[in-house]
Amino acid sequence: MKSGLSLLILIAGFGLYILASTSLYTVGETEQVIITQFGKPVGEPVTEAGLHFKTPFIQTVNRFDKRILEWDGPPTNMPTKDKVYIVVDSFARWRIIEPRAFFENLRDERSAMSRLTDVLGSETRNVIARHDFIEAIRTTKDRKVAREVSATASIADARIGILSPITRGRAELEKEIFASAAPKVKGFGIELMDLRFKRINYTPAVSQTIYQRMVSERTQIAERFKSEGAGEGAKILGERERDLKLIESEAYKKVQEIEGAADAKATEIYAKAYNQTPEAAELFEFTKTMEAYKLVITPDTNLILSTDSDFLHYLKSSEKPSSAPPTSAGLPAGTDMLKGLPSLLDVVKQQ
Repeated sequence: MKSGLSLLILIAGFGLYILASTSLYTVGETEQVIITQFGKPVGEPVTEAGLHFKTPFIQTVNRFDKRILEWDGPPTNMPTKDKVYIVVDSFARWRIIEPRAFFENLRDERSAMSRLTDVLGSETRNVIARHDFIEAIRTTKDRKVAREVSATASIADARIGILSPITRGRAELEKEIFASAAPKVKGFGIELMDLRFKRINYTPAVSQTIYQRMVSERTQIAERFKSEGAGEGAKILGERERDLKLIESEAYKKVQEIEGAADAKATEIYAKAYNQTPEAAELFEFTKTMEAYKLVITPDTNLILSTDSDFLHYLKSSEKPSSAPPTSAGLPAGTDMLKGLPSLLDVVKQQ
């Protein structure tokens, strides 16, 4: 009797356990629940954490995350307005704000991720296609670009290193994509909280062309600097040659002035020395004539002169010289004609 009663109590307890487990459920702090009956939502979403009741066996608990979720889209090729093909990798943050609408349209997070990829990818492609490439990669429109162009560079060189002006910038493009996509995903019970670009890069086909253009621009800048350096070098060498010739000409001028002054002084001294007496002047004339004969009359010289030329004054005498030395008129034989003439040293001392 007692064993039968115990069995009934055990069966009743097991039945109560089965009934409680199928009619009671718990909701966590990070969860929200939709109750479905035969696959259709019934009642309001359960968002309060704690223990809740449902009809056993015919109702099912569908749990959804209440936290902020991450969407990391795949890198996608797309063209810009200026026909540059780029790879855009973006990410977003979202959450489920209407569990019933979310369940009715998407059922689970996997379907939500797929729908977000479609919507956000499409809006990103549309916004990128409406703007130039520079708009997508520049952070703000106020950023300045450092230039390496001198004030004397040519117009062609001046274009090197200049970026096209922008009107919006990457942050504004992100806001534009967000503003377009948020209303479209809200109908699925989703709140789009933020969207950002993770990375923007050239496609592999374009990258090589861009690298070649960068190398070409750097080469142009290097060649410009080389030409400017060569020009400065030639300018310095020209100034050096000019200064050297100026110094040499000034030195030559100074030498000529000194030599001219010395010759003038020497001529003045000789003139004073030889003009002391008529005999000294005659001696000077004779000496200079002999020096001229020595310079002019050489073995390979042919001269045609008249017989009355002053140049042959000392050569055209037909008389034979006597054995006695020549004497001056009124002077006894043996008298030295140069005796009594002042020497050059005496003349210098008189100066």
